[in-house]
Amino acid sequence: MTDQTITLHELKERMAAFVRERDWEQFNSPKNLSMSIAIEAAELMEHFQWLTLEQGQELEPEVLQEVGEELADIVLYALSMANSLQIDLAETVLAKMAKNERKYPQEQVRGKAHKYTYYQKQGGDT
Repeated sequence: MTDQTITLHELKERMAAFVRERDWEQFNSPKNLSMSIAIEAAELMEHFQWLTLEQGQELEPEVLQEVGEELADIVLYALSMANSLQIDLAETVLAKMAKNERKYPQEQVRGKAHKYTYYQKQGGDT
């Protein structure tokens, strides 16, 4: 299966089944899951810690696989957290993207990397 052939709902269902089959619901509190996401994010960052920007874009195949596995761990914990809190991820992601589009209007921010509050100070209406 690939990104083109599986839905977010199917991924959430598979993760819920995985957790249920192992009786891990008892451990999947929002606190524990949020901590797990942060821990996995730190493990992902370790792969890039001492690399230059260029080196970080040209990873060896085995390192790229490890990076993918860390990213998968983050996604899996995020799916579990969405399941635990009954959050519709697709709806929430699309709403957040719309909010970001309002906060960062392309004509105002194109090619810039400031936080949205910078543009508000500059007289923007976001």
